Amino acid sequence: MNEVLAFSLVAFLLVISPGPNGVLILKTIASNPKSSALINVVGIACATFIHGGLSIFGLSALVMQSAELFMLIKLLGAAYLFYIGVKAIYTSFNNSKKFNEGGNIQVSAEALMNAAAKCPAEKKLGVMGRRFITFFNEGFLTQLLNPKVSMFYLAAFPQFIGFDEAHISTAFLFVAIHAVFIISWFTSLIFVVDKLKSLQQQKESWLNRWTQRLSGTVMIYFSLLIVSQR
Repeated sequence: MNEVLAFSLVAFLLVISPGPNGVLILKTIASNPKSSALINVVGIACATFIHGGLSIFGLSALVMQSAELFMLIKLLGAAYLFYIGVKAIYTSFNNSKKFNEGGNIQVSAEALMNAAAKCPAEKKLGVMGRRFITFFNEGFLTQLLNPKVSMFYLAAFPQFIGFDEAHISTAFLFVAIHAVFIISWFTSLIFVVDKLKSLQQQKESWLNRWTQRLSGTVMIYFSLLIVSQR
């Protein structure tokens, strides 16, 4: 029981600490309905089980033994965060240009959903499926390539569990606890931000664009920080 409480505290602090996941959520909800950000959260939670599985079966330790492989994973993570950041900034300026040319125009998942509502059922499912895959992948890859989470499962996670067969179920229980914290925290964040967003409807386009730009800049900062760390 003491191990469960100790792990829960550490996992909760990891979840609420600033990082790429929170920035991704803010970036998504800035120009999309909250359901898109919730899909991000599903991807983040699923990737957490990948981290846990790699640690439980010892594969994370094998990665750490190869400096070249570990550096490659770090660079992939940094490159992905950089890509997400640049994409967010580019989208904000592109939407700003369309706004100036033709009024309050937003290219977002919300627009796709409205368009899908007018389509036949087959096309609607296709649009919704592509939307789910897009936002799921963003959350999944951001968490999977997040070095903060990788180091947690490499260095801290093994301290709470053993690695014989009797402890595997307990280990996955700990991973599930971490995933529950992720879902609870970020879902709460999404609903709070969405509520604030609805209160600012008159300035929504302006806020959305600058939230995207700020989120993109922070993503780029995280990517450069990862590269600079040895």
